[in-house]
Amino acid sequence: MQTILGANGQIATELARELKRNYTDELKLVSRRPRKIHDSDKLEAADLLDAGQTARAVQGSSVVYFTAGLPPDTQLWEQQFPSMLHNALAASRAAGASFVYFDNTYMYPQDAQLQTEQTAFAPVGRKGRVRAAMAEMVLSEMARGEIPVLIARAPEFYGPAQTQSITNTLVIDRLKAGKTPLAPVRDDRLRTLIWTPDASRSLALLGNTPDAYGKTWHLPCDDARPNYKQLIDWASQSFGRSCRHHRLPRWALNAAGLISKPVAELRELLPRYAHDNLFDSSKFKQAFPGFSVTSYRQGLALIADEFQQNQQQSLT
Repeated sequence: MQTILGANGQIATELARELKRNYTDELKLVSRRPRKIHDSDKLEAADLLDAGQTARAVQGSSVVYFTAGLPPDTQLWEQQFPSMLHNALAASRAAGASFVYFDNTYMYPQDAQLQTEQTAFAPVGRKGRVRAAMAEMVLSEMARGEIPVLIARAPEFYGPAQTQSITNTLVIDRLKAGKTPLAPVRDDRLRTLIWTPDASRSLALLGNTPDAYGKTWHLPCDDARPNYKQLIDWASQSFGRSCRHHRLPRWALNAAGLISKPVAELRELLPRYAHDNLFDSSKFKQAFPGFSVTSYRQGLALIADEFQQNQQQSLT
């Protein structure tokens, strides 16, 4: 049995499909209100803040994937995320299950240095400090050595369906709505983004590779890093449009944060958009040379195709 904790998000949904497709027929999806992806999926409603419910959900699992998310609310992150992770680790240890932790890059310095698995943590802001503390918790479990543990870290997402990220919101979703795309802070700095289905496929691969445990992995990304000017141009071409974009300067985003809580919650991330973002995934690519990484142009074309198909279906 392989179990996904936090099973309703985009990464978890694609992960479940990949696990079913290539690795296991026994899949359990766990969240407060889990939904089946395949008819054979086992569902378990559990609150990861409750240690007993988490332990019951994980019991009988061979591999546990922690993909749980929370809304971008700093206080919520501080109050809930560490407890959720602590309960998940304790439950996995009690079940003797391998533990796969899906991580982000909030704990890294927000500058132009190359980010590798050895990059020292230097979080900016409260959410960054939460994610750094959580990563340290998993590293401590890894060092403890009672169960196999790995960290799979991804940069900002872009992707199909309901993918949530700054880039999807400001560029892709606005193109879908016929609006002008927006570039946060700078439009001439290089970005490293991960295609969400690639993140899920690589997560499943790592979870089913015994030698991958005991390590931190950067999940695979296309190294043809575009700036926002290029990304918006490619996206516009995919949607069959020729459009200009607007740049949102940092001062404007800071000002908007005074009246908008969602924007305010993003302000601690803004420094990284003033620099090139160079996330290195060469370790994964060398270890798994047969893994096919989706290029930005391929990914954007797939998003546009999905959107056009949905539009056609809505008209029939």
